[in-house]
Amino acid sequence: MFDINWHITIGNYKLTMLDSVEIVRSVEQLSDTATIVLPGSCFNKAIEIEQKIRRGNKVTIQLGYNGRFTTEFEGYLESIATDDGSISLKCEDPLFTFRVPIQDKELVNPTVTDILNYVLPHGFDLKCDYAFKYDKYVIKDQTSYQVLKKIQEETKANIYLKGTVLHVHSKYQEIFGFAEYSFQENIEESDLKYMNADERKLEVTVEGKGRDGKVLRAMVGEKGGDVLSWKINGISDLDSLYSLANEQLKTLSYTGYSGSFDGWLEPYCDAGYSVLLTDTDYEYKSGKYYVLEVQTKLSASGGERTIKIGKKL
Repeated sequence: MFDINWHITIGNYKLTMLDSVEIVRSVEQLSDTATIVLPGSCFNKAIEIEQKIRRGNKVTIQLGYNGRFTTEFEGYLESIATDDGSISLKCEDPLFTFRVPIQDKELVNPTVTDILNYVLPHGFDLKCDYAFKYDKYVIKDQTSYQVLKKIQEETKANIYLKGTVLHVHSKYQEIFGFAEYSFQENIEESDLKYMNADERKLEVTVEGKGRDGKVLRAMVGEKGGDVLSWKINGISDLDSLYSLANEQLKTLSYTGYSGSFDGWLEPYCDAGYSVLLTDTDYEYKSGKYYVLEVQTKLSASGGERTIKIGKKL
């Protein structure tokens, strides 16, 4: 028998009541987030939580079974909402502190590393292996967060925080841990779909525009299936555009599962993990996959993780 436990602190306060908590950790989104829902009243008296906590307070969420806790989220309180008779606390990981203005600057022929070193706040380190170069990059009236978001959208790099380290990588480059799941033992539900690479037809187009206004276009893949395309200003290097296009094609065209599945709080699993999926009924489908996102939920009905996987490793 497993008893679900939780320990949540916000600022100087420890929560003593809880309706639910949902945590989303992802290598595809800039920020990990958490939503804590509290009852709006206690003993028929409204809870005046705004008098005790405020935006910017530090938040720590620990969950577990039978007194064994795992830290699932650390960050800051972003907002407080009191709708529908409940209190909803929106939280964001330390990228919350990146939402501050930075000095305007024009960088000539910068790499992604050059740009990020300029906008990285004090106290954070950078781990970037993304070899990509702009002709020119202009920062004007932006926050560090806005620069990160723009680079992520243009390059399709995975950009995320692990502790105080900002990671910037091509897809599936960093693995932070391992978990194992079995269709016969600890997968509760799934929408996983197994497909062969030749069934995943994909055409990828990346369009760049250099300082001279000339448009360059890199197209890879196969027509007749899904189409993925985007544009990047400030790029006049056709090889860089083809590198981006081929990277997307490589990560989306493979033989194996795609989709998500539900498990429980144990085993622990996080975005950036490698998971081994085993199926004794269809052993040829077993294999290791990269975890793109983990949604962890806890409420009166129990605790569960929804794990979204990417390419087979």
